[in-house]
Amino acid sequence: MRWDALFADLEAQLAAGGRLELEAEIGERARADAATVELADRLRGSVGLRIAVHLASGAVYEGTLSHAGSEWLVLDEERHQLLVPHTAVLRFAGLSRLAVAAGSAVRQRLGLSSALRELTRDRARVTVIVSRGAAGESVLHGVIDRVGRDFLDLAVTGPGEERRPANVSGTATIPFGALAGLRSVRGAEG
Repeated sequence: MRWDALFADLEAQLAAGGRLELEAEIGERARADAATVELADRLRGSVGLRIAVHLASGAVYEGTLSHAGSEWLVLDEERHQLLVPHTAVLRFAGLSRLAVAAGSAVRQRLGLSSALRELTRDRARVTVIVSRGAAGESVLHGVIDRVGRDFLDLAVTGPGEERRPANVSGTATIPFGALAGLRSVRGAEG
């Protein structure tokens, strides 16, 4: 009879040890999976949520996350949409824990310059928010004339003015590294 109890005890210890090994392996796999998640994946998993974006300039923008690219995101505000490069952001608040991988290789290659070229094609009036680091931000109004690999050329106008030769006060070349955001009117221009 003692042998039965001894073997039962050994079987219970082995089963408990096996459960502990399995739990440790599951934990390790979860940590390894988390290590492969990119910020863009978390942002895609948060589309539709209201989030806050804290910029290096100290500004905080809030809105509903409507688009998440590999290098940028778009927040829907009440009357505007705000495109923000990932590089301008210090931290986010309100992101889901869900991560969604990019659908296609083409979609992954749609970087900041691709998004800005769409605005150039549409000739949309925009407000460009330029980071001045700890000194805050400055804004320029106008229409994007050209987008290079790492910069944009903005035909500077007054707020809300059309891009007509008489309204253009000059051209500003803005490196992407200084771009804190770009605001445009939601839907049809008005």
